[in-house]
Amino acid sequence: MVGGAAGFGEAGAGAGAGAGAGAGAGGSPAAPDGAAVTTDVPDTGSSANGAVTRPAVRPVHGPADAFDTLYDRAAPVLALQAYLLTGRRALALEAVHRAFTRAWDQWPEVAADPDPESWVRAIAYEYALSPWHRFRRAHRRPDRPPADPADRILLDALLALSRIHRRTVLLYDGVGLDLPDTAAETEATTLAAGNRILHAHADLAARIPELADVPVEKQSAALRERLVALRPPFPLDPRPAAAVRGGGERRGRQWTRATLGLTAMITAATAYTATTAPTRYDPPPAPGESVTGVPALSGPQQLTERSRQLHDKLRADPQAGPARITPKIE
Repeated sequence: MVGGAAGFGEAGAGAGAGAGAGAGAGGSPAAPDGAAVTTDVPDTGSSANGAVTRPAVRPVHGPADAFDTLYDRAAPVLALQAYLLTGRRALALEAVHRAFTRAWDQWPEVAADPDPESWVRAIAYEYALSPWHRFRRAHRRPDRPPADPADRILLDALLALSRIHRRTVLLYDGVGLDLPDTAAETEATTLAAGNRILHAHADLAARIPELADVPVEKQSAALRERLVALRPPFPLDPRPAAAVRGGGERRGRQWTRATLGLTAMITAATAYTATTAPTRYDPPPAPGESVTGVPALSGPQQLTERSRQLHDKLRADPQAGPARITPKIE
């Protein structure tokens, strides 16, 4: 990223270089064990207009120091950008925390990136602009508006834009990226990004009186000055870098324990199933079916009058009936 010559990029322009100097192929990993390299970190002071003063220099030892360098440079500026995207302090700080936590979890990849700050910024923007936040009770009510009426009008105009237009304008006019970099970071073509900027500028000019009188070719510079000068009604102080690293490491350990526990449960369930499962297959009995074409079950035929007479005659005359073959002793 070459952008950042003006606007928010001033405070974070060296973030990529600072992180790369301490940790990665994007700017050489940390020096070998026992060696130290120096890199810039922000000074604690700031100028009256909010711009970060000239950084101090300190040695960097290992990935943790490189991460802290990137965090100290980029986190405050990124918090202000997230606030402009959302208008909510808690959500802005949450987005910054989430982005840097992921950066620490994937630090080898971030350190090897040519521009680590843009890597973190993309994660923070995606989280801050997620439409699911409107269903969270904590983010339903807007925060207190800025005290300055001009800042309040600018923030309301930004929040009235669609999410993609808001992001494009902030990258192009606030961070100071050029059009191809803005298109790449918003995953759009250069033509689409240019059209979004033109439409966003027209919408902002209709809502911001002081921007309406500015010629179209100078609206970007005027908007950049207003975005940099905007001050929230409360401080945007991200958590310390060590706390972000510690939280990410604790979460990693928790996920590891949960994974091991789940693996143990699956192993035990598999062993129990293998032990108690039957060794042969017994097919279930076939269900009954109706049979047609078979005559109904019937008992002996009823005796007719003629048959009854013969039956009585045979029983009354043993010599003529079945009893004649009964053996007798004479």
